[in-house]
Amino acid sequence: MAANERNDSAPSGARGTARPAPTHPHPGTHGLVLDGARVVLPTGVVDKGQVVVDGTKIAATAPENAQVVDVTGHWLLPGFVDIHNHGGGGASFSSGTAEEVLTGVHTHRVHGTTTLVVSTVTDDMDVLARQAGLLSELAEQGEIAGIHFEGPFISPCRKGAHSEALLRDPDPAEVRKLVDAARGHAAMVTLATELPGGIESVRLLAEHGVIAAVGHTDASYEQTLEAIDAGATVATHLFNAMPQIGHRAPGPIAALLEDERVTVELINDGTHLHPAALQLAFHHAGPDRVAFITDAMDAAGSGDGRYLLGPLEVEVTDGVARLVEGGSIAGSTLTLDRALRRAVTIDRLPVEHAVAALSANPARLLGRYDRVGSLEPGKDADLLVLDADFTLKGVMRQGAWVVAPELPSPAPR
Repeated sequence: MAANERNDSAPSGARGTARPAPTHPHPGTHGLVLDGARVVLPTGVVDKGQVVVDGTKIAATAPENAQVVDVTGHWLLPGFVDIHNHGGGGASFSSGTAEEVLTGVHTHRVHGTTTLVVSTVTDDMDVLARQAGLLSELAEQGEIAGIHFEGPFISPCRKGAHSEALLRDPDPAEVRKLVDAARGHAAMVTLATELPGGIESVRLLAEHGVIAAVGHTDASYEQTLEAIDAGATVATHLFNAMPQIGHRAPGPIAALLEDERVTVELINDGTHLHPAALQLAFHHAGPDRVAFITDAMDAAGSGDGRYLLGPLEVEVTDGVARLVEGGSIAGSTLTLDRALRRAVTIDRLPVEHAVAALSANPARLLGRYDRVGSLEPGKDADLLVLDADFTLKGVMRQGAWVVAPELPSPAPR
């Protein structure tokens, strides 16, 4: 797939059409052996490997009378984990109803994202608190993995696609209001930690088990180090919405890249990052500290046109989203299957490094690596089937096919 080529449909070869996922658990697939594929494991790539699914879990051994499916010539990967995503399928996570949010979740699910943290954008505090209540119900149902608040506690100097009129300093009491509104499902808050109350808010978030992310910031190198020491552990879409590296004033990018406590988000869509910037991040942070994200907005999986991102109008042209007023990039239309394919076919990353950035690393950040993020016995049967060219063919979540691949009929074991 060429850089910036779009793929708004369900994966090639899938049967059926995309539709909102049900809010009840799927029945598991009992006794299925996917055999003969190149399997990406935490220890590396295994040729002619197999993955056993028993119920909703990955199993170490196949149960009696398991069905065997030959997936020779394909890749088997763990399901993707996206920790920064604002919507898709024409639906916004910041303002949508529960049904609309599920449409957006399913849009990304058919593109391989089996674990999803939904992100909000800057809005009035009461609006954000109400939406957090709605989203927390979906988290309790297991449809989403938590809530990420991107704004309103960000710098007006680096606001990007956020309404400047609604920005505010990160007063710890107001940060706590949003955390409480999420009813235990606040996963991450992005802050400009140099603003008044920023460091205190980082400490508050760390104490409550919520990820503090440095982003949309005008912080200096020294101020960023202070935030990391206070407990910040994520760089929100590194390189974007922050000062560039300078040889006398290295700024936040250098501090975030060099500190082993920080995971850096990257938007690998060919628009937000030059390939050299991606390589720089992998070189300095290493493959264990990079998390690919979409930062997707409503247009992901939906097409070009006019959309709203929070209260701001966005024009999407050729898959690139920009504010109508001012022209700032306004999120992306990326799906993580495209991020993977670009990483391995254009950026030439080792497959295991790209998969870690899409699955294991974000799963660890969320404290979910015991359940998702790798193809290991005992974990949820969240897995992806891709052809030899890294085109997504099938998506399984908790043992049930979300997108069933066109494969040979299973045979008894």
